[in-house]
Amino acid sequence: MKKTVITLAAFLAMNMGTGFAAPINDLSQGQTALGIGTDTFYIEHKLSDKFTLGFQNNDYDNIGDMEDIYGQFGLNSNLRGIIGSRNFSYDSEAYLGLAVNNAIAPQADGYASIIAGSSFKEFEIGTNVKLSHNTDLNLNYHNFMPDEGRDRNGVGVGATVKF
Repeated sequence: MKKTVITLAAFLAMNMGTGFAAPINDLSQGQTALGIGTDTFYIEHKLSDKFTLGFQNNDYDNIGDMEDIYGQFGLNSNLRGIIGSRNFSYDSEAYLGLAVNNAIAPQADGYASIIAGSSFKEFEIGTNVKLSHNTDLNLNYHNFMPDEGRDRNGVGVGATVKF
């Protein structure tokens, strides 16, 4: 137990000031995921077998808030197309992306996602570790690359509850 707490504290310490994109969740139709990280929260709902609708808020100190409304379209069991709109504190921008996920251990799914708009790119790779039947721990590396300004990247930790 002490090792788990120390590891979690280390990840949180490395993550201070670095938000992350919503992880790629494996939801059943009609299921909702609510997640939180250091500088972010999100909620998403799987409306049909092939479509998930989501909202995310990132609170970056030096950039300002970014809010996303997005949809994920299931292309096959491991690949999703992503379309969304990101509202920066000064402008809004549409984006497209792809995500892939797969089981990497009996209680863990790995994923990678990339999205791109006309003035930014964003990449995330991570794993969702199942803690209970409806709770996941998310560990990830995230890189936000705006065309202007400096990149933000780092290791992130979050938690997701599914209901």
